[in-house]
Amino acid sequence: MTETPPRQRDAVRTRAEVLAVATEVFADDGYSGARIDEIARRTRTTKRMIYYYFGGKEQLYMAVLDNAYRGIRKAEQTLQVDEMNPIDALRELAELTYEHHLRNSAFIRLVSIENIHRGKYIRKLESLSDLGQPAVTILDGIIAQGKKQGAFREEVNALDLHLLISSYCVFQIANRYTFSYLFDPDFTTQPRQDRMRGFIGDVVVAWATAPTPPTR
Repeated sequence: MTETPPRQRDAVRTRAEVLAVATEVFADDGYSGARIDEIARRTRTTKRMIYYYFGGKEQLYMAVLDNAYRGIRKAEQTLQVDEMNPIDALRELAELTYEHHLRNSAFIRLVSIENIHRGKYIRKLESLSDLGQPAVTILDGIIAQGKKQGAFREEVNALDLHLLISSYCVFQIANRYTFSYLFDPDFTTQPRQDRMRGFIGDVVVAWATAPTPPTR
């Protein structure tokens, strides 16, 4: 087996370190407030080297966005939903999504920042154009199996479920400080996090399995 040359290994490691630090800097300071000099200082590299690897501030920010969005898709792919009954699979997916958002708060802040910019940069990322499809595909499979077994009502669809799960998971990170101030829950305690994780699983399962309401 041919070993990777040390210089190439260093380049891969340096690029990964820059990407990790840039994720935190952009998440903390936003696109406008982030400084390449600060990223260079924290990675012990140079501004010139960052430009060499990524091309510029905008390209680095877009690389951060790309990497952040791929993280949740990779997490979803770890689920072996074909081996579960559809109700358990749906609950597992909802709770996994909650856990991923909880452990990757920078992702939520980046999403908020990108929405402040009205999706200006994510629209330039052709690499993400089909990234939402795997999430919908997983849900489609779960829903199809659930309907086949008579567990889910016919109105259930993947987009509605994905929106429901995502909105809950995003809110508990994006609004935790204002919500805590107004209502005094401590989102950092393990009992609170366990309760919230279980809650989203209960909600999506209850919605998917609820009887079809009568037509008005």
